[in-house]
Amino acid sequence: MANIGDLPEDVLVELFSLVPARELICNCQLVCVLWRDVINLATVWKRKCQREGFNHEKWDKSIQDWKIFYFLCSLKKNLLKNPCAEESFQSWTLKSNKGDQWKVEDLPGPHGRDFPSPHVRKYFVTSYGQCLKFQLIDLKKEGYWDQLMDEIRPDIVVKDWYAARFDCGCRYELRVQLLSADYIVLDEFCPDPVVIEQWSDAEWREITHTFHNYRAGVRHILFEHGGQDTQFWAGWYGCRVTNSSITIEPGGHRREATSQTPALST
Repeated sequence: MANIGDLPEDVLVELFSLVPARELICNCQLVCVLWRDVINLATVWKRKCQREGFNHEKWDKSIQDWKIFYFLCSLKKNLLKNPCAEESFQSWTLKSNKGDQWKVEDLPGPHGRDFPSPHVRKYFVTSYGQCLKFQLIDLKKEGYWDQLMDEIRPDIVVKDWYAARFDCGCRYELRVQLLSADYIVLDEFCPDPVVIEQWSDAEWREITHTFHNYRAGVRHILFEHGGQDTQFWAGWYGCRVTNSSITIEPGGHRREATSQTPALST
């Protein structure tokens, strides 16, 4: 009687591509040497990527490790919680809350503009005193194991959106740090504060940065942003922020650099 081990390799590849990744790693590859060798083939993981719609065409080089590529794609998500103020200030720590303090408003807001994406409906707004808030991300809790971060060092992509009111100038600040297990700073993105003059176009602008080839040992990410108005008016006339994100993507292949550009309405 024939058994599964007698099946051709291409058939086994197709069968294993249907099995959940955790089952392949934790159970299936322990069954026998044949299964282990087939499961470790790049073709299995490439097929799984195709099945699950993980698009590799935007990367400008061939994929060096399809298994790692698969896991990074399957883990990919926004590591920042509540980025669009839908849950008020839940998940954020208010580091500085001066003036009339942070507030959440509905888009487009007084003397503001609609956001380019319709799914963003709210934003955080600062006051006449400095307002800063942050999140501290634990990478292991998000599924990114130490060996992955130390040996593969996938790209860490940061994005944030900010805007001013038409009738008031403001100041916007951003700081992102890659931290060790002991919270030592291993890398940092801290651009100069952006000052928007009064009577601006009130357009939403995106700032982006990708961490490449950072030092081994990254276990946490600190994201901090905020600002204030520059007219010192009572109320909420300072910079507005929303739709912030931190994602981890396959490293070394994606064409992306630090940029700061106006949003394009769609």
